[in-house]
Amino acid sequence: MLRGYVLHTRPYRDNRVIVNLLVDNQGRVDAIARLGGKKNTARSILQPFQPLIFTFSGAGSLKNLTQLEAASPAVPLASNGLYAGLYLNELLMRCLTVEHQAESIFYHYHQTLLSLALGLKEQDLRYFELSLLEELGIMPSLTIDPLENPINGDGFYRLLPEKGFMPVYPTVFTQDKFFQGDMLSALANRQLLAHHLLAAKKLMRQLLVRILGSKPLYSRALFKQRQPNMPQ
Repeated sequence: MLRGYVLHTRPYRDNRVIVNLLVDNQGRVDAIARLGGKKNTARSILQPFQPLIFTFSGAGSLKNLTQLEAASPAVPLASNGLYAGLYLNELLMRCLTVEHQAESIFYHYHQTLLSLALGLKEQDLRYFELSLLEELGIMPSLTIDPLENPINGDGFYRLLPEKGFMPVYPTVFTQDKFFQGDMLSALANRQLLAHHLLAAKKLMRQLLVRILGSKPLYSRALFKQRQPNMPQ
């Protein structure tokens, strides 16, 4: 049996749905699931944030979902944590394909959901984004610059997406255009402090736009509608 989470579903035909799943040790897998009647178990548990166990059949890129069961109660996301969970799901749907499996991201996703269930912390979102970018192989080093020197906590750096964080020597008036080494080191160690958060969000937005393009995320719009000053 495999374990995973539903990222998204859409109607298919004959009382079936196409389910986009995040599967442990496999990454994203797309499958067809039969819903059955109104009291059918599949219909009630094929929901976001519900830990599942299941098997697949079929050799193509679109599998058949079989032997579906709930592995445990759903992760109890509410309020801002729920919106953050929707952001994670949309981000994975936009960034992962069945061709690029991202095998280890399941663990980070599961741990982030558990943390969000205790209350939204902006750091959780940044750490998940970091793990995803690392898994996709497009996260520049946060410890070594392109000149192979250690990132200096007192220094400032400019992001060169294809190379890394290049040291710069800004004036007092241009420092906010660059990233301080202290924040980069804290992000690398997953120890972001409150004063790092704005710069960390700016950095992740710059890196993720390479994958997401200009199409906006629906979950971000939901955040803004709910509370204009949300950290996401």
